[in-house]
Amino acid sequence: MTLTKNSIQQDIMKEAKEKKVEFIRLEFTDMLGETKNVELPIEELESVMNNEAMFDSSSIAGFSDIQESDMYLFPDLETFKVLPDAVDQDCIARFVCDIHTPDGEPFEGDPRYILKRAMKEAEDMGYTVNVGPEPEFFLFKLDKEGYPIRKMNDRAGYFDASPKDKGDQVRRDIVRTLKKFGFQMEASHHEVAQGQHEINFRFDSVIKAADNIQTFKNVVKDVATGHDYHATFMPKPIAGENGSGMHCHLSLFTNGESAFFDENDPEGISTTMKQFMAGILSHANGLAAITNPNVNSYKRLVPGYEAPVSVAWSHSNRSCMIRVPTTRGMGTRFEIRNPDPTANPYLTLAAVIHAGLEGIRHELDAGAPETRNLYEVSTEDVPTLPTNLKEAIKALQEDKVVMEALGDHTSKVYIEEKEKEWIEYSLNVSQWEIDRYMNK
Repeated sequence: MTLTKNSIQQDIMKEAKEKKVEFIRLEFTDMLGETKNVELPIEELESVMNNEAMFDSSSIAGFSDIQESDMYLFPDLETFKVLPDAVDQDCIARFVCDIHTPDGEPFEGDPRYILKRAMKEAEDMGYTVNVGPEPEFFLFKLDKEGYPIRKMNDRAGYFDASPKDKGDQVRRDIVRTLKKFGFQMEASHHEVAQGQHEINFRFDSVIKAADNIQTFKNVVKDVATGHDYHATFMPKPIAGENGSGMHCHLSLFTNGESAFFDENDPEGISTTMKQFMAGILSHANGLAAITNPNVNSYKRLVPGYEAPVSVAWSHSNRSCMIRVPTTRGMGTRFEIRNPDPTANPYLTLAAVIHAGLEGIRHELDAGAPETRNLYEVSTEDVPTLPTNLKEAIKALQEDKVVMEALGDHTSKVYIEEKEKEWIEYSLNVSQWEIDRYMNK
């Protein structure tokens, strides 16, 4: 039985009353992937659900100019959730929202709307997309004033147990909190680098997956703070250590069946899957400015630290940008390994889906799977990802498919923002430069 909007609204108002909710938090994501919010008293719940909540968007990255600043927050009623105590001890409920213009149209610069456009394109071709993200993070200690310092919370390594792993209790509390949000949790463990952690949750439809990534990052930071730690999703916070990625497992379905599985193929993967991967590989450089969006991202994408550098695919070879796990049948999927957790999940998934669908439309060939350790292969033999943000920006500007995925408004302001970031970085004199050249 399909619930009507009115019945959903009544259920929400009933739950809010029973749980004595005091405030409504309206969450949305800006162009750079930051979660923003506006809070209203519970008395405004009905008007919120009738799409009457306005906000000034002129100070939000990638949104609108000062002369056309008014925007509306349209709550996705399915995202209503009373926040657990670990996130906020006051009784607050939240909605994830879409951004609309004063005339009621979706705002073209809203990252969630951009991802919905990509979903619609997939649906028009007969596909639905599921995504399983794996965001990693570091825990750092805090100083007496509560600010993070460059001291990791432990010196443990991959899959180490307590007492070496001093983040196990933090991870348990994160898992408990996420379960209250409705997440289906799979596993949590210490990662390779000191102070680095990973918590895995189940795949979901593409919009829910992007929403979940944002919720996950907020919960991790809130719970870590409660334990007197600072959680960071910075790709490479410590030189000489592995960086944090956000591997994304993607699967395509048509009429409820896997579009990626082919029982008659020796490898068990369909032509559709190979074409979808080929589309992503062929646009890898253009995607990089989205999947790896900042200066620090490219300090992770270097040989020797388990992050992919080469634009290739494989079955088990983790030196490739795309890896195909062994699971077949309905679980047939591939893992795109270069995105990092600072990427805007809505823009990242939208751009990746556009590129993959382009591969299907043009029947692109992904080539044979790589079996070599590509960290030890000359870059002349295998194409590589950009080595810095400047190269990635240039590749994005030259990639019509990825630019189209973002849309005219977002592609323009995104590139402007990233060019400013690169210039600011280029003008900065680092401690490394002082140490190396001051006494020359």
